[in-house]
Amino acid sequence: MEILKLLFFIPACFALNIAPGPNNLMSMNNARCYGFKTTVIAGLSRIVAFSLMIVLSASGLAVVLHTSEKLFFIIKLLGAAYLLWIAFNLWCSNRHPVTEITETLSLLDLAKQEFLLAAGNPKAILIFTAFLPQFIDISDRVNEQFLILGSTFLILEMAAISIYALFGMYLRQWFTKPKMAKCFNRVCATFLAISGVNLLFTRQQ
Repeated sequence: MEILKLLFFIPACFALNIAPGPNNLMSMNNARCYGFKTTVIAGLSRIVAFSLMIVLSASGLAVVLHTSEKLFFIIKLLGAAYLLWIAFNLWCSNRHPVTEITETLSLLDLAKQEFLLAAGNPKAILIFTAFLPQFIDISDRVNEQFLILGSTFLILEMAAISIYALFGMYLRQWFTKPKMAKCFNRVCATFLAISGVNLLFTRQQ
């Protein structure tokens, strides 16, 4: 796989990983209530859910991308449009990502929540069906590329879990301030918008 393509993939992917979606906000709140270690361990079930999605994406889309240039174009537009839609909603959002947790859960319960939320997250599903394929060179070994990109995504997702857990433990007051929360949302929105625009210029190899 081309190093330059991977270097472009990493920041674009991390913008998706770090965006304040349902799983990340759950990690923030869990860390506030249960601690960093428990939150990171529970977050591993999210990684399991995403790994399954990557396998399904690779097995189906590898064939599609080989055979349909038009479908590749549609997937590209879908991925770019979805990134821009997320960016727009984040930019306009005034919500702060801290909520109150009123019940005490076990580590197993927290892991189940992470898994189910990740498995049903439409953003995650679209990432693996419309985002990852943008960086696949269909003239090369497709499965190997999916493995590299998927592994990179999962590593960055673990980094996002850890970052949000630290936010929950040490920066709770920072996020309760509307101006600070809006600033964070808009930084994430900017990265997502840049990624969406870049996808529009991605060409099938």
